[in-house]
Amino acid sequence: MALEPAPTAAALIIGNELLSGKVEEANLPLLARNLRGLGVELRRVVMVLDHIPTIAEEMRQLSASHDWLFTSGGVGPTHDDVTIEAAALAFGTNVISHPDLEAMIRGYYGDKCTDGHLRMALMPEGASLESSPEVPWPTIRVKNTFLLPGIPEVFRIKLPVVMSRITAKIPYFSRAVYTKMDEGDLKPLLDRVVADFRDVDVGSYPKWRDPAYKTKLTFDGRDEARVRAACDAFVATLPEGEPQKVE
Repeated sequence: MALEPAPTAAALIIGNELLSGKVEEANLPLLARNLRGLGVELRRVVMVLDHIPTIAEEMRQLSASHDWLFTSGGVGPTHDDVTIEAAALAFGTNVISHPDLEAMIRGYYGDKCTDGHLRMALMPEGASLESSPEVPWPTIRVKNTFLLPGIPEVFRIKLPVVMSRITAKIPYFSRAVYTKMDEGDLKPLLDRVVADFRDVDVGSYPKWRDPAYKTKLTFDGRDEARVRAACDAFVATLPEGEPQKVE
């Protein structure tokens, strides 16, 4: 029986510092792994500058063409944090200061609270605040779009709450095979498996100067039995002494 299509997701990564190379993007791998574990297919990733019209246009397109959209960056208190304004533009609403957020910020900073700090209470009108007892500082959600911070440590803290709002489907299952063979020698063996198991995503990833292996092969899909069968079929074609490891 054919599985229902996997829900789809896109990521919009925001920040001049990323496109200039001053900061390395670190949130995408974590997001991708978490979505994979829920059976959500991350189909598109876009990285843009801190430019409101550009962010808004990408947000409109990506939220309309995917089940879920996740943004990273631009939700802080400084001049280059413009994601909130862009989200309001994208969804045709206004920017407001949420009283609950403002109260949290005033309570945290006390007498040291500034107008800059209070910028973090801004949100698109009509958005919801997603939080949990373990992570009380909320994440802003506008329809199917979650506005996450770009700071990796904070992104990591908030991600479990966001993931809990996504209805779990059929998770992806993966197997990996490590060999000391070159990709050129592996190609005819892989072609055979790809032809026989079109519902399994087969990947080949060479590694240079690693004494343990030369090529890592992966087999991914939402039907565990089919993934195992594809992996086993490939391993059965390898010469004596291979593979080095299967996991």
